[in-house]
Amino acid sequence: MKRILFYAPEDIRVEEAEVPTPAKGEIVIKNVVTLTCGTDVKTYKRGYRYEPPFTMGHEAAGVVHAIGEGVTKFKVGDKVVAHNSASCGKCYYCKKGQESMCVDLIQNQFKNGAYAEYQLVPKKIVELNTFLIPEGMSYKQAALLEPLACALYGTEMTNFDIGDTVCVNGCGPIGLMFIRMCYLRGARVIACDLSDERLQLAKKLGAVETINIKDVKDQAQAVRDLTEDKRGVDAAIEAAGLPEVWSIALDMARPGGEVLFFGGTKKGLTVPVDTTKVHYEQLTLKGVFHTTPRHVNAAFEMLKMNAISADDFVQNEYPIEDTEKAILEHASGKVIKNCIVFPE
Repeated sequence: MKRILFYAPEDIRVEEAEVPTPAKGEIVIKNVVTLTCGTDVKTYKRGYRYEPPFTMGHEAAGVVHAIGEGVTKFKVGDKVVAHNSASCGKCYYCKKGQESMCVDLIQNQFKNGAYAEYQLVPKKIVELNTFLIPEGMSYKQAALLEPLACALYGTEMTNFDIGDTVCVNGCGPIGLMFIRMCYLRGARVIACDLSDERLQLAKKLGAVETINIKDVKDQAQAVRDLTEDKRGVDAAIEAAGLPEVWSIALDMARPGGEVLFFGGTKKGLTVPVDTTKVHYEQLTLKGVFHTTPRHVNAAFEMLKMNAISADDFVQNEYPIEDTEKAILEHASGKVIKNCIVFPE
């Protein structure tokens, strides 16, 4: 089979590998589609915390190719989507309901990445976070499971009430999903980005106000100007993964408001914080990473309800040999997501 391996920043290669054989409780999926992701872009540009070479890709859907001993939930030929992770359910953090902090969290993409014709899915993910694709749902729609689960988790972790104003900074795939989920939860959403095309989609997904940051001198003030008495937003969400946007988000929250940092930055970066502002304005600063099994299940239900549509999120199709081109086009901001397609 063909698969993508990461060797170093800006060095990914298509290599031949054996089709995996599932052990007890595991399954092998023959992928039909794999979507590009902002994490893939970051990995391609600067690597990851694991030592290369490692595999890549974590938003995929396909058909069960083989099942291991004891698997009864799925059979060969089933159309399925598997999330990229699973928590242990036993450690301190899992017992506290903070499964994204699990000390034994499986992140399958770095061992069995989805940029491959066949993908091995470990037992825990099979049991916890793999789903039958219902009739009428496309593979592309199903493959949106992981990012939507992350956006759902982040939205629920953000403290706002129905009718409150929320600003989402960054209208990439995750930012757009945040916009949609906040809108469905009853927020008045402001969207900030530097792409008119993405801001137009943000409006379609529920943003009532949009700001192209290229058109304003002070992004935080421009957001404040759209709130009553210019007091600032009830919650500011950072979904760009840039330290300067972390700082801007801090300046647009109202006294007593919250700032959610979801976009991961390059390792080792720091952001200055005005301690007087945080203290006297009683700001809540919150970091959120990844998602939980409960939100993965909720995301799959939302996909079945067509709360978001792959038609809005997935643009161009490429063969696996053009994965680098697909990732670079994603990085350019000209598309929301691209799709690697495999013959069925």
